[in-house]
Amino acid sequence: MLSFTEENYLKALLLITHNENPNNEAGTNQLAAFLGVKPATATDMLKKLREKQLISYQRYGKITLSEKGRQKATEILRKHRLWETFLFRTLGFSWDEVHEVAEQLEHIQSQKLIDSLDKFLGFPEYDPHGDAIPDAQGNLKMPPTKKLSDIPGGSHCKMVAVKDNSPVFLQYVSQLNLGIDTEIKVVSVQAFDGSMEILVNDKVTTVSEKFAENIFVN
Repeated sequence: MLSFTEENYLKALLLITHNENPNNEAGTNQLAAFLGVKPATATDMLKKLREKQLISYQRYGKITLSEKGRQKATEILRKHRLWETFLFRTLGFSWDEVHEVAEQLEHIQSQKLIDSLDKFLGFPEYDPHGDAIPDAQGNLKMPPTKKLSDIPGGSHCKMVAVKDNSPVFLQYVSQLNLGIDTEIKVVSVQAFDGSMEILVNDKVTTVSEKFAENIFVN
């Protein structure tokens, strides 16, 4: 049995290696920054995970998940995103509220409960933020790569996911009447600072380049 903290580290490693690094590697400082802990704290936990054969890790070197570690991390991520979907769809939580509660629920160990939850929800492929949900076999789709900031002026696109899942960002997105599958027209892009005028539901809004970098589209 793994501790909640050990599970959190495995999930973080999966997210870093799956979303950000094509070599499936992570660095200690990168992991520490992701989790908001000191590098020394991360190093201590990495030693424990290595002893349990969940990761491959050498001091000052790169970290990779073992097959056993990746399987466990994928299970945790699946539970997290299924719970987010349940909270959003069934219990009326807003998309900026579900993450914190799912962080608690993801540590429930009953496989029967999770499989039943998946079936109850109709085997969803994506959570409320547009992130792919691993299936029961552990398959995880690659995340989208095209950002709103990549779209030239005069073009149309559709929002499919968000990069930043923080409540403050999600609340701002909602204030702009944006959500998953919302149609967006990029009216213009400022060469000076990358800010954009976008048309959403017949309303033109100016957004920053930083905002556009955190919206995935197709």
